[in-house]
Amino acid sequence: MMHKLLLTLTTALIAVPALAQAPTTAPPDFDVAAAKARIDTTLDQQYPHLDALYKDIHAHPELGFQETRTAALLAGEMRKLGFTVTEKVGQTGIVAIYKNGDGPTVLVRTELDALPMEEKTGLPYASRARQQWNGEQSFVAHSCGHDSHMAWWVGTAAALVAMKDQWKGTLMFIGQPSEEAVSGAEAMVADGLFTRWRKPDFGFAAHVAPMPVGTVMVKDGVVSSASDAIHITFHGVGAHGSMPDKGIDPVMMGSRFVTDVQSIISREKDPKAFGVITVGSFVAGTVNNIIPDHADLKLTLRSHDDATRKLLIEGVGRTARAVAEMSHAPAPTIEHANGTNAVHNDSALSARSAAVLTEAFGKDVQFVPKSEAGGNASEDFSVFIDAGVPSVFFAIGGYDPAMIAQYQAEGKQLPVNHSPYFAPVPEPAIKRGAETLALSVLMVMADGGQGK
Repeated sequence: MMHKLLLTLTTALIAVPALAQAPTTAPPDFDVAAAKARIDTTLDQQYPHLDALYKDIHAHPELGFQETRTAALLAGEMRKLGFTVTEKVGQTGIVAIYKNGDGPTVLVRTELDALPMEEKTGLPYASRARQQWNGEQSFVAHSCGHDSHMAWWVGTAAALVAMKDQWKGTLMFIGQPSEEAVSGAEAMVADGLFTRWRKPDFGFAAHVAPMPVGTVMVKDGVVSSASDAIHITFHGVGAHGSMPDKGIDPVMMGSRFVTDVQSIISREKDPKAFGVITVGSFVAGTVNNIIPDHADLKLTLRSHDDATRKLLIEGVGRTARAVAEMSHAPAPTIEHANGTNAVHNDSALSARSAAVLTEAFGKDVQFVPKSEAGGNASEDFSVFIDAGVPSVFFAIGGYDPAMIAQYQAEGKQLPVNHSPYFAPVPEPAIKRGAETLALSVLMVMADGGQGK
């Protein structure tokens, strides 16, 4: 029987065609049931505080590299738990360290930033915040779910500190800025994340998704796509709209480019490889009777493997230059604004995590094998993996199954991440996220990491 699940990774849904049965054997020296019971006791005690924290963060979102209030709030939470906290790492990021004897160093990441959009959930704690975005005031909302992540990040830390008799090593909890622009992880690494502190032996992170509450998805191999933002300016010669022969029309160049660039996908890319080129913005001119002197286009490129990623980037530049040459125009300005690699979950760590989580949560755990394609969306957790940190990135269900069934019965599209109506159920999603991360950390830190 073929199953389908929707796994949202920061910006879009991915359809998973087939699910494999998760590995069922947890490490022999790790009592999963006992660990889960202790984690749950701590979370039950902590939850009123976590709920208040979640709603505070939800109501006061901040955009990438502007998360000063958010970072200060989380830094305070971690200091109360006994962590040594360094702020302003990679501009607005935080690094919280908790040492508990000799053993592995384990990274646990949350994102800090929100999205430049208006929330329309109608929740009593809905955001009405505004911040500067591209020179203008914009509404800001946690419509991706990073507020859930921050709450379960704190919950995970509290549970692990309460259980410090069960593990040895160093916790490295990081609050990463500007994930939505896939630039915050790189900023933290550039600011010495793995030189000022020891490079972790393992890493874990998780993302809330529009799946039934309680669901945990573990994907072996490629989880998300690489993302590349390309900005192109076609330089023309301005003229009167009635005299096109007196100018060089950048609107014509841009229009031709939008069509021609898709031939890279249809005629150059391996049909079996994932690759997307989307022109998301095309801005030129001011009025109807003036041929402008330039046109600005913004593109997003998505891919899973390095060869396809290189093909798309090179093909976009080649096509833009060819279009300009055809029009006898100057060479276009091409800027690779930002980019990040695909997230690759470590196979051995994914299998171990799936085994532990299956023992803890049973059929709620979905294990997706490496043979299945990864997601279309992107996530800069890949920067830490590419720096040499074997990691697992989980998806955590956040929706009431009854609500999902109601939407299906009414033939309506379920609000997904980045929808103004995206609203995970707080308590069960936050608790399941914290359980997942805490169990995964304990798995690699129990007995000083001897099972490493």
